[in-house]
Amino acid sequence: MKEVYVFDRKTQNVEKEEIYGLFFLKILYGNGMFPLILKNLLLPMTSRFAFFSYFYGFLQKKKSSRKKIFPFIKRFKVNTDEFELPIKKFSSFNDFFIRKLKKESRPIAEGEDIIVLPADGRYLFYPSIHKANGFYVKGEKFNLLTLTQNKTLYDTYRKGSLVIGRLCPMDYHRFHFPCQCLPSKAKLINGRFYSVNPLALRKKISIFSKNKRMMTELQTKMFGKILFIEVGATCVASIQQTYTPQTLCMKGEEKGYFQFGGSSILMFFPPKKVSFDKDLLISSSKRIEVKAHMGEQFGKAFTPIGPAFN
Repeated sequence: MKEVYVFDRKTQNVEKEEIYGLFFLKILYGNGMFPLILKNLLLPMTSRFAFFSYFYGFLQKKKSSRKKIFPFIKRFKVNTDEFELPIKKFSSFNDFFIRKLKKESRPIAEGEDIIVLPADGRYLFYPSIHKANGFYVKGEKFNLLTLTQNKTLYDTYRKGSLVIGRLCPMDYHRFHFPCQCLPSKAKLINGRFYSVNPLALRKKISIFSKNKRMMTELQTKMFGKILFIEVGATCVASIQQTYTPQTLCMKGEEKGYFQFGGSSILMFFPPKKVSFDKDLLISSSKRIEVKAHMGEQFGKAFTPIGPAFN
């Protein structure tokens, strides 16, 4: 299987990503390393049945799982100075996983026409969805209609812009609003639990359209109506929403969090509503994900003004 490289926006370097659970990803999505009959048994078991992910998530909530915290922090060089609470306050590995950070550790880029990343992660940016030559696999795209299961949403965004954010297990796993908005109630679409790691996406790009996901429409003044989708994955016990629907939310305000596991966020914009930053477009054109933090600017409003909130 090919290795995964990302462009670190802070250091301006392309870096090899250390993948949590690499051995099992190779078993489930690799070629020839494991007996095919066993692989065909394990992949359906982990991806189709919620029990596996919920049970694994349950184990991460047990007090005994605390012993995993220090080795994890050491291995992945997690910055503990950013934590809102000291490590000793975490009651389980999942409690550590859904940790909150000090507000000053994630400054929010200012400006009404500035839009910011909703979560820590690795990102790809596509100014024109219908012109994008594949997301993770050259020439292959997921089906937007299948993803949304809504013809109106498909018609609204099929010629718009797209942001794909991938959260790794070592990342801060709370997600936030990218701009001031009036959010709808999140709609759940039940699905499977495939991994969203690039090693898996290179094998099955339709994962985004098959996995469990939640969709929220964000009504904004500057960027039109943004479609915000959280996608679950293997070992993600649940997607938790912490915001109040139909209440004005500020840029950077918490929207929710993923419990244990790797996950993804997709954001769709109507045509000619957002202009992505040049450095992000350069990396995305090379199919190299950009590693960046919540609160960083990723674009500006395409037009200077928009309609007021209803």
